[in-house]
Amino acid sequence: MFQGLVTALRTLTILPVPGRDTRDLPQALPWFPLVGCLLGIMLWGLALAFDLASAGWPAGAAITAVAGSAVLTRGFHLDGLADLADGFGGGRDQERALAIMKDPHMGAFGVMAIVLVLMAKWVACTRLVETGLISWIIPAYIVSRLSVAELAACLPYARREGGTAGPFVDKARPGHRLIALVSALLLVMAFKGLSGALVLFFGWALCRLLGVWFLKRVGGVTGDLLGACCELVETGILMACAVGGTALERIVPHGVLPL
Repeated sequence: MFQGLVTALRTLTILPVPGRDTRDLPQALPWFPLVGCLLGIMLWGLALAFDLASAGWPAGAAITAVAGSAVLTRGFHLDGLADLADGFGGGRDQERALAIMKDPHMGAFGVMAIVLVLMAKWVACTRLVETGLISWIIPAYIVSRLSVAELAACLPYARREGGTAGPFVDKARPGHRLIALVSALLLVMAFKGLSGALVLFFGWALCRLLGVWFLKRVGGVTGDLLGACCELVETGILMACAVGGTALERIVPHGVLPL
């Protein structure tokens, strides 16, 4: 049972984890929201610690969280985002797009995508620190990791020859997706109550829209596209919470944890 958690932690983070990986890789998918929660809590604490140590420097606290995220995830999902931008930007058909995405070299589209996403995260986190709402980073990480399990279980693998993420996608079942969804819902509601549930729905809807795009463009998902979805959902939630987090917390009941 806990071998799936070991694999999830090793797949999504650089954290050293004792134990054996699961032989059935999709068993790791239900644990993805919990791993996102752990990452979010670590980054929330890092941002708060920096803000306190710097006597109130929101931009510094924000870049600390953004940089910390890149380090803790070894830039894994950012690499997928770059490949998505290069492949979809330069490939006119499915085969060409997949071939470009497989190329280890990064093109102009990939560089622009990474720069824009990192800037958006920094701006959003700066606003969240300024308004005392940086705890929204936790639901953002929970839901964005849920999105990986969601698409892995709902879409076919796009590469006929297989690939690194193939075992996750080919053997994923609706039960893996359901457990991940329920656990994500419980986690976001524990932190943010019904407002967390609304954010989860927003992130889930964004994830499904991306899934429709991926299916139309290349016939399914790859590891790069799963990583890109994670980055885009995370960024979308952070931006949405930066814009409307104050109103959301004022109107909708909070969670049971005092964050």
